[in-house]
Amino acid sequence: MRREKLVAGIEAGITSMHGLIAHGRGEAFDYLIGERTMDSALQATEVAAAILVSAKKPVLSVNGNVAALASAEMVTLSRLIDAPLEVNIFYRTEARVKRIKELLERSGAKRVLGEMPDARLASIEHARGLVARDGIYTADVVLAPLEDGDRCEALIAMGKKVIAIDLNPLSRTSRYATVSIVDDVQRALRNIITIIRGKNPDRNADPDSILANYDNNRILRAAINEIAGRLVNLG
Repeated sequence: MRREKLVAGIEAGITSMHGLIAHGRGEAFDYLIGERTMDSALQATEVAAAILVSAKKPVLSVNGNVAALASAEMVTLSRLIDAPLEVNIFYRTEARVKRIKELLERSGAKRVLGEMPDARLASIEHARGLVARDGIYTADVVLAPLEDGDRCEALIAMGKKVIAIDLNPLSRTSRYATVSIVDDVQRALRNIITIIRGKNPDRNADPDSILANYDNNRILRAAINEIAGRLVNLG
């Protein structure tokens, strides 16, 4: 079903052909983790939910694959925490950005940025460096599902907290992010939404205090160990 959504996304001019390669890589890791949310991923998800709720200016970044696979979840989360969505894509054309924006709006989005970027991330020469000043550029927390490593690194260098959703625990994105959720994007987003609705994290908490006892490297090591343990048991 996910593959069909991406193919439909290409036909609609939303997803790039290169996005299929990225999805295939992630799909391979999803097989390794058993197409489920691992304990380590759930720990990271709970921390991510708390940070998103307590952030002063969170922004949810959307690329072509995210739009095709999880536009409804992104819109639901956006409305739940009152955060704008921002279209940010590597293979940028104005037509693609407009189509993604329109898809999000049809899914119920109230505020979608990125169509007219007016700032650039330092050290990022390609199109993903083009951002909205009132969005990613001045955000304190950025949710970046299906991220690319150099932009994640640039955002961290700017002092932002980055929540990444990446099925590959070995990627540069996972290693640089503040919180790395090693999970499928739809599962992760649905889990974040469920946690916010159910546990109702403290909206007045300080994100730094939430992270005081959180070790992202430990989470990544746990994810790798869970994958390795599952493979040994399968053997």
